[in-house]
Amino acid sequence: MVQKILIIGYVWPEPNSSAAGSRMMQLISVFLSQCWEVVFASPAQESVHKYPLEALGVHSCSIELNSDSFDTYVKELAPTMVLFDRFMMEEQFGWRVSQNCPDALRVLDTEDLHCLRKAREKAVKQGRAFETSDLNSSIALREIASIYRCDLSFMISSYEMALLEGHFKVPKNILVYVPFLRNEISLETMERTPSFAERNHFITVGSFLHAPNLDAVRYLKTKIWPELRKKNPKAEMHVYGSYPTQKAMQLHNPKERFLVKGWAKDAQEVVKKARVCLSPLRFGAGMKGKLLEAMICGTPSVTSKIGAEAMHADLPWNGFVEDTLEGFIKAASQLYNEEKKWLSAQKNGISIVNTVYSKKRIGKQLVQRIEDTQQNINAHRIQNFTGAMLLHHSMKSTEFMSRWIVEKNKNSNG
Repeated sequence: MVQKILIIGYVWPEPNSSAAGSRMMQLISVFLSQCWEVVFASPAQESVHKYPLEALGVHSCSIELNSDSFDTYVKELAPTMVLFDRFMMEEQFGWRVSQNCPDALRVLDTEDLHCLRKAREKAVKQGRAFETSDLNSSIALREIASIYRCDLSFMISSYEMALLEGHFKVPKNILVYVPFLRNEISLETMERTPSFAERNHFITVGSFLHAPNLDAVRYLKTKIWPELRKKNPKAEMHVYGSYPTQKAMQLHNPKERFLVKGWAKDAQEVVKKARVCLSPLRFGAGMKGKLLEAMICGTPSVTSKIGAEAMHADLPWNGFVEDTLEGFIKAASQLYNEEKKWLSAQKNGISIVNTVYSKKRIGKQLVQRIEDTQQNINAHRIQNFTGAMLLHHSMKSTEFMSRWIVEKNKNSNG
């Protein structure tokens, strides 16, 4: 079968701005390696950091929300598979794909479990511990319904896979574990990166539009850095991230050696120059691209349990995992000053990358799962009665809401 993949993106891919952008480009790379035709469509405005998809042979197209023009577009395109980037895109376009391309495999790439991230954020803001009952929210109802309506859902986190199966009782056969996909690295490759002595300063990287990142930077500035800079009087804290907000830039303080540097054109270049990566995430979900990049760059890290969640398959961490303020500061200072511990942590990072994120192995498994599901699509859908039921009812509600908006727009334009 000649595959034609339509990706409906929540945003245009920006691999140098966010982990989500890198993740999308990794999936596209796997599809292209099979000589599949890939089309990327999005209702979002294009940004200056958008990846030039056409250079890879990927056709891109702007589409409209709540417009019947998409029906004509997708019918003429006739994709064999449609990948929805986040559940919001499935809500908007899923029923249209189902009506116009009923045989196309419908796949959801969750990026991370939004209901988990939001529940953890709520608990942190309320100054209490997260409880699984926090998951039973309106966003969970929407997100889990979207997962059920799709034939397959790509899950980046093994923790979230277990949560869906255990807490939400989602059938295992509609979930696919797809972590970040990276090429394996060797000790020889790592030896070509800057040495312990050639590196300086602490670093953190992450899009400021992502709430967990901004919270972590504030925590670094107000709680961690005041003590850590006393222990390391020559070190600086370098904060990189796309789309820095005014609130983020207000944290910039050269006198305290806390430097908010904004967007990095090449994140790996700045991470390779740093000695230690700090990521004190207090809430979040999915996998943390900044911590994987640190491993690939040979930069040990200190993070929280949420930061390391599902990222290392119980292998020794690329540094330290600490949730207490005192423990985090002590671990960061040790890594920064003790070369032996630093080198050991760096080797741990290589093992994690090669064991957990092998693009060659996982990519092959992913392609096989897609093709197997397509070949048995009718039997696969029969087993997911709940999904068919939700698709039937959601098509009635979201469809008619969308059609109402279409008519409203026609009248206002007339």
